[in-house]
Amino acid sequence: MTSGIRNRTRQAIVDAAITLLAGNPACSLGEIAAAAEVGRTTLHRYFAERADLMAAVAVEGGERLTRAARLAELDKGTGAEALLRLCREYFDLGSLLSLVFSEPEGACLDEGEQTDLEAVIRRGHADGSIDPVLPPDWVISLLWSQLYAAWSYLGERPGASRHHVLDLLTRTVANAVRGPGAI
Repeated sequence: MTSGIRNRTRQAIVDAAITLLAGNPACSLGEIAAAAEVGRTTLHRYFAERADLMAAVAVEGGERLTRAARLAELDKGTGAEALLRLCREYFDLGSLLSLVFSEPEGACLDEGEQTDLEAVIRRGHADGSIDPVLPPDWVISLLWSQLYAAWSYLGERPGASRHHVLDLLTRTVANAVRGPGAI
């Protein structure tokens, strides 16, 4: 029972850090503790220094990105279909993506995920669903920039529908990568 409470407390701190750091990379540990509904002393029991918390945030970010890629079933369908499923899964990561975009040393794709995404894009080149003129690194940059644009748009427009913004994102990416013979 105690380890379950410890795990929930630790997770609450990491989740609060992701949320707050996404909006303000300079937020204090006290603000993170308050958002996690723990005292600052408790936070320091789990993470002695800010660097320890940032390392935990990076690990959590990597795990969430990996889980999203697994849920996107990148090995199924055309390359473009897999890329759009990944867009949808990444879109649901919200604050984590904001943190990825704001922290140059923050969480990002590890080498294996980068390779998997490049393989999806090459598959799209081969099956005609992704324009073969677009190099994989260009398509990956496009993906990240459009995710950033979608989350910025959603955050700047309080009345914006999550569903509508996700539709805008997937339409934009689909049209941007579409192969010359794709419909």
